[in-house]
Amino acid sequence: MNHRTPLLRLAVPNYVALLSGVLTGIVDVAWVARLGPAPVAAVAVATGVENALLGIVLLINGGVTVRLAAALGAGDQPAARSVIRAGWWLYALITPVVVGAGLALRHPVAAAFLDDPAAIRLAAGYLAVLFPGVAIFYAQQVVDAIFAGRGDTRTPMRLALTANALILVLDPLLIYGPGPLPALGVTGAALATALGRTVALVIGLLRQRHPGAGGAANNHAVGAVLRTGAPIAGDFLVRMSGALALLAFVGRSGVAAVAAYGIGLKVLYFATMAFYAIRNAATIHTPRTLATHPRQRRAIGRQVLALALLTGAGASALFALLAALIMRAFTADREVAGIGVLFLRCVGGYLVPIAAVIALAGFLMAAGQGPRLFAVTVLGTGGQTALAWWLPVRFGLPGVWLAMSLAALLQLVLVLWLAGLRLLPRRHPQREVVHRRPAATHDFSPH
Repeated sequence: MNHRTPLLRLAVPNYVALLSGVLTGIVDVAWVARLGPAPVAAVAVATGVENALLGIVLLINGGVTVRLAAALGAGDQPAARSVIRAGWWLYALITPVVVGAGLALRHPVAAAFLDDPAAIRLAAGYLAVLFPGVAIFYAQQVVDAIFAGRGDTRTPMRLALTANALILVLDPLLIYGPGPLPALGVTGAALATALGRTVALVIGLLRQRHPGAGGAANNHAVGAVLRTGAPIAGDFLVRMSGALALLAFVGRSGVAAVAAYGIGLKVLYFATMAFYAIRNAATIHTPRTLATHPRQRRAIGRQVLALALLTGAGASALFALLAALIMRAFTADREVAGIGVLFLRCVGGYLVPIAAVIALAGFLMAAGQGPRLFAVTVLGTGGQTALAWWLPVRFGLPGVWLAMSLAALLQLVLVLWLAGLRLLPRRHPQREVVHRRPAATHDFSPH
């Protein structure tokens, strides 16, 4: 039975939506790169912090999406309104804490990842705008969750594209200050992001027929949203914490290394968002298929694995081939470009296994393996952090890239074991194990 066609049919539009959500950081880095290594390093650190902050609001985004969809599927309008109110109540509770703590700690946060005084000052300036902008960012996540819970995933995609289009226009105006406009540099990039998101948020609020933000929150609905969103947020936070730890280790090699790594990570989004799109497609396709064809479990897993490995290998080849061209498009600094080229040519050892890990996660969650999968994420991230602390002592900066690859391979071995799959076919095929009651779940990864 062919599963690749329906998987691709689900994954391609989802890829567009996911990629649009991360283009903000790519656009900011692209414009700021012309200012030199220190500004690039500052933006890389600040946007890395923002990615970690996304994990907090996924607690609300994932919980509201799933619970709202369930309530509307059951035709329970009062429950649906309670879920929406719970989402906004949690937003009002969490956002001031994150904004206040972030503003108070912006200088220590910047200094934790950078050792250059100029870069620290620039990063702190970006964070001074970013943290108040979290109120806009988090509100947009709640709005997107309400649309998604109602079965509308196209509107959030359009809102993200609108915000990114505005940021693309505003970035050069506010960063370089042509004509009478002041040149705000890194701070201008942060302001452009906040303004673009504000416009998208206003449009999103106006397009919601019944936002349901008024009234008291129902304790049961709040608890349901928290229970549902916690695993989604937890998995993302663990991965982002690992990414921030790597950023700190890279920072020991200087500002140029941080700048190159920051550019490289933004470029990798073009590949990793494809992996997450396959993952989301597998999450949807697996339970639908197993409901009527329970013997197709292994076949689905094998085709998800094959599609992911092909995507990862293709991305690795492109990055290796175009590494120099890609870095020249972002920076004219030779040191930054040299480190970035090395990173993009070495990252294939990470991309291929992590593509399979991310994609198979959707298949495993649809088969009720969510808790074990989270344990794999924790183990892999912990191993990556330990290796990234030790390997650079012996191999220098490439030791960080090696740590990423080894940790991804470890996760792949564990995920294949959980899925009951092998990279190589068995010599003597055994009888398929039938799982009659796959436990369906949902995945709402960032973006």
